[in-house]
Amino acid sequence: MFNKITPDDIHAIKHITGETAVLSDDEAMYAYGRDETEDLVFIPELVVLPETVEQVSALLRYCQDRLIPVTPRGAGTGLSGGALPVYGGVLLSMRRFNKIINLDLDNLQATVEPGVITQELIDAAAEQGLCYPVDPSSKGSCFIGGNVAHGSGGPRVVKYGTIREYVLNLEIVLPNGDVIWTGANTLKYASGYNLTQLMIGSEGTLAVITKIVVKLVPLPAHQVVLLASFGSNELACAAVSAVFRAGIIPSALEFMERRGMDWVREYSEVRLDLTDEQQAFLLIELDGDSIELLYQDCEKLNTVLEASGCKDVLLADTAAQKDELWRIRRTMPESVKANSIYKEEDTVVPRAALPQLINGIKQIGASYGFDSVCYGHAGDGNLHVNIIKSGMSDEDWEHKLPAGIAEIFRLTISLGGTLSGEHGIGWVQKEFMNLKYGKMHVQLMQGIKQVFDPNGILNPGKIFDPPGGELTMQT
Repeated sequence: MFNKITPDDIHAIKHITGETAVLSDDEAMYAYGRDETEDLVFIPELVVLPETVEQVSALLRYCQDRLIPVTPRGAGTGLSGGALPVYGGVLLSMRRFNKIINLDLDNLQATVEPGVITQELIDAAAEQGLCYPVDPSSKGSCFIGGNVAHGSGGPRVVKYGTIREYVLNLEIVLPNGDVIWTGANTLKYASGYNLTQLMIGSEGTLAVITKIVVKLVPLPAHQVVLLASFGSNELACAAVSAVFRAGIIPSALEFMERRGMDWVREYSEVRLDLTDEQQAFLLIELDGDSIELLYQDCEKLNTVLEASGCKDVLLADTAAQKDELWRIRRTMPESVKANSIYKEEDTVVPRAALPQLINGIKQIGASYGFDSVCYGHAGDGNLHVNIIKSGMSDEDWEHKLPAGIAEIFRLTISLGGTLSGEHGIGWVQKEFMNLKYGKMHVQLMQGIKQVFDPNGILNPGKIFDPPGGELTMQT
């Protein structure tokens, strides 16, 4: 289906982007052949780092003519294999597209390139008294382009929404090299099909994003952070729905189970004394412009938590204490990764179904012989399930575990949920697509892909398989 890259191709690509934008040494090939998805490595044939939209356009036009696959890549922090060049070809890094082009203070908008680190935009907006609230756990290293490609969220989705609520317009390069803007820099858009929303979450399979216009909101003056402990996972998860039924809208509401907390304390030397009764935790943040109103909400929140079986509530009094509590949650993925071989699933259900979800996950683990550590954005029903190899044999991990993961997804779907809340389908979840979507649904998606990318060169093998593709060897 695809052609291998030849010396003539390399010469032509260097002519398009310049010599220094093309990498082919072994070290670069390995570094760009993996992301944060487990231990998977797929070696590209060539790494290209363009820095202008004209270069991207010419490169895609050339690769389409030559039937060379192109895999767009941001910072490589993804967890679904979306940036893995599974068919070889060109690895298209957007690292040099790293400028904040404009902060429009009159319209509360920012125009950025896709290689801008998310934290840099958050900080630049904050300096102007504004807030860009999309803050995934990897915000200090991930790129905004990757956030758009995967429909990213983060802890503050519960109050502010996912990145879908903030992207107004996109400059994209189609696989044939054409450059278009998908919409308009307006808060309303009712002009035909919304191509901007179509691009969000498309995982680089339809076009390459080269500019992003996002809206900003006023920066809240105050934040209050609490850590509530419970005697069981189910009690903590049930309390989530109770908080919202009481009319309280936190800016973040995160769930963490005890084992994950213990691993964080070992991994990062967090100072936090816990009793045996504290088996699950909710990290709750409230924000607003009136500290008096926030403290009133805290009193109301305490009442709800006590009625839900809360053991203890710790209120962070200082900025340092708030940072420490958030550090626990943000370092939990790293602590899990440091402790064991693992696979991470990104389940999401209506938040009232969280108790059934986590109880069912533990039962499935017991049945299939694997452990799990769960944490995530409980306020929006998004639970990250880290499946731990622990004492599982290599054979069972390879052959038995996929059936267990499928059971987790069937449970999630039965509770009204879906396969991924923010990590995307990518390479590792596509085998489970048929659990959620029927034949017609998948055909509609494939039809959209065909319209945008008739030769299938752009990020092939992600979300669903291309017809007739020959895979490169995984190492």
